[in-house]
Amino acid sequence: MFDWLQDLADWLVYGVFGIGESTKLGISLNFFFYDTLKILLLLLLITTLMGMVNAYFPIERLRDFLQRKKLFGLENLLASFFGAITPFCSCSSVPLFIGFVQGGIPLGVTFSFLITSPLVNEIALAMFIGLFGLKFTVIYAVTGILLGTIGGIVLGKMGLEKHLSEWVQNLIKSKTEGTSSFQAEDIPFLERLKLVVREAFGIVKSIVIYVLIGIGIGAAMHGYVPENFFAQYLGSGQWWTVPLAVIVAVPLYSNAAGIIPVIQVLVAKGVPIGTSIAFMMATIGLSIPEATLLKKVMTARLIGIYFGVVTLFIIISGYLFNLIL
Repeated sequence: MFDWLQDLADWLVYGVFGIGESTKLGISLNFFFYDTLKILLLLLLITTLMGMVNAYFPIERLRDFLQRKKLFGLENLLASFFGAITPFCSCSSVPLFIGFVQGGIPLGVTFSFLITSPLVNEIALAMFIGLFGLKFTVIYAVTGILLGTIGGIVLGKMGLEKHLSEWVQNLIKSKTEGTSSFQAEDIPFLERLKLVVREAFGIVKSIVIYVLIGIGIGAAMHGYVPENFFAQYLGSGQWWTVPLAVIVAVPLYSNAAGIIPVIQVLVAKGVPIGTSIAFMMATIGLSIPEATLLKKVMTARLIGIYFGVVTLFIIISGYLFNLIL
């Protein structure tokens, strides 16, 4: 779907700007242009899609069902599974997170999707099978889904809705009060679509600065931080290497396809498999660029709580992988 965006980024950076493909600047700029275009396009498409869903489908019924029924975590498991089959990185999954919250889906369920989506997807699993084998791939996939399920349940029990940003709370309020102009039943489809697209453009416009800042940080890290730096300090196998791997990974930003080959190198250089996996999970599941994007929809306190809970579960997963594998 996004191959043409990669071709466009290659043409701009390597053709128009004349920057070498193997240079740090070229790698960073290519990453920046590709991910900026991809995420803005995803934002527009998903926001438009959620707008049409809100216009035609009574999503408040789903919201009320999830809030009323005691499903004993099944809804979180389903959200995590949905996250696993969607090919989004952490920043790309934020638009869908906004759509879920805007539609009134319980916050804990939405968090289950946000946690699992970047960690487990078909790209990651395909590469894992080729590099580490089927057994390890299954263990990783199950771990990622359980991480999202349990993390979402824990976060959902904490009553964090009041820490959503004022912008999101106003969006939810407008949906609840039916103030969106495209929800009237007598509006023709094409006219309704125009109104939905107009609102989607407004939402994208309001958060584009966060996208640019976040991806800019990620691009700089992507191009200028050498992988040998991590192999040097994480290969001792000491107990503190797992939390250290998570901490040093947070400033970075990459998707599964970009980081899995690096993990193979780290393992080959003697970094324990659990430490390497914890590093990978933190890189693709927690990042400063993601936090920058989430700042539009969450308060700083909620971002801190979310990152803290997920960090804890990733560290535990790293220890378990080291123990089992």
